Amino acid sequence: MLALGTTGVAALAGCLSDTDSSGESNSSQEPGNVTATQDGGVATGPAAALDLPVEDSELQRGAGEDAIPAIVDPTFESDWSGVTVEYTDPFSGQQTIEPRLDPDDTVIGVTRDGEARAYPFRVLNWHEIVNDQFGGPLLVTYCPLCRSAVTAKRRVDGEATVFGVSGLLYRNALVMYDEATESLWSQLAARAIQGPMTGESLDLERTTITSWETWQADHPETEVLRPPPESSTVVGEGATRNYNNNPYEGYNETSRTGLAGEFDGDRLDAKAEVIGIANNGVARAYPAATLESEGVVEDSVGGLPVVVTTTPDGTPVAWVREVDGEVLSFSSDGSHLLAGGSRWRRTTGVAVDGPYEERRLAQANAVSPQFWFAWLDIHPDSELHTGDG
Repeated sequence: MLALGTTGVAALAGCLSDTDSSGESNSSQEPGNVTATQDGGVATGPAAALDLPVEDSELQRGAGEDAIPAIVDPTFESDWSGVTVEYTDPFSGQQTIEPRLDPDDTVIGVTRDGEARAYPFRVLNWHEIVNDQFGGPLLVTYCPLCRSAVTAKRRVDGEATVFGVSGLLYRNALVMYDEATESLWSQLAARAIQGPMTGESLDLERTTITSWETWQADHPETEVLRPPPESSTVVGEGATRNYNNNPYEGYNETSRTGLAGEFDGDRLDAKAEVIGIANNGVARAYPAATLESEGVVEDSVGGLPVVVTTTPDGTPVAWVREVDGEVLSFSSDGSHLLAGGSRWRRTTGVAVDGPYEERRLAQANAVSPQFWFAWLDIHPDSELHTGDG
């Protein structure tokens, strides 16, 4: 079990979903349908096949409910200047630090109506869930054990609610709860797996994973999440941590998956980073290392035309390469994707010039890049893009 600093409890995590986010509500989407949107949404196929409701025996207890305290009243500024955090170290007692936010720190980036916000992994490693109000109720989640991020509308049964960390794991991934119905939700599947909302899906939003430096360059006016105590948590006072430390230090280099599992597979290393796309019964994963060597991959997954590549800082991204009914052919000039006479930002899928200027490609992946074992936990029959042609 991975100790979480001052809490002394096991760390949690989470991973994938296959739902469409083009509308305000998505619970009625039929399996097999897919909507490719160019409005900045997420285009994805049917949800992963799960036997619902999940039995208690399939859940692992890693910590107590709210032992990993979700953020419920986030605060944002242009940077972390002036932030001071007091926390209790289990060995040294009361400590005071000035948490740092480095240029190469990984963040989840979200844009709304021309505004931008960043959510650093430095904070999410310790809190995993941010309940935000940004262009409407917004849910930002991160599972350190799977290295997976999911962003969605923060609504259950049409109403805004607060999500917290249940302390449970399902298939090695974060299980959330919602305060409105007390249902349990799999982060990787983005679906309710127990409780009154069982079988319902979260309405997904775009999830941009990149470095703080790259996000700032693309969004000069961005704000960034400030750590507790400036941002409040579900348990109020006493939820601060040492944000200069990574509670998962060394985990990426071990063979361990989740709390105590061992990976059984020979196609790819368990902790290899992949980006996965699932549509119409087809699941396919693209390793980051393969994408780095190939540059740009054009493919079709269950009938969904996609282009898969990496950002300037090496993060895998996947976009739907169909715009207004036309399937575009993509290449690269090194810094941008090229298609249809326009240059497109790799990080955001936005055209910066030409006939498609300011158009945004739909995101083809429902969940951020993640560990290979985490993708397989939800899609055990997944195909693997090997780059062999």
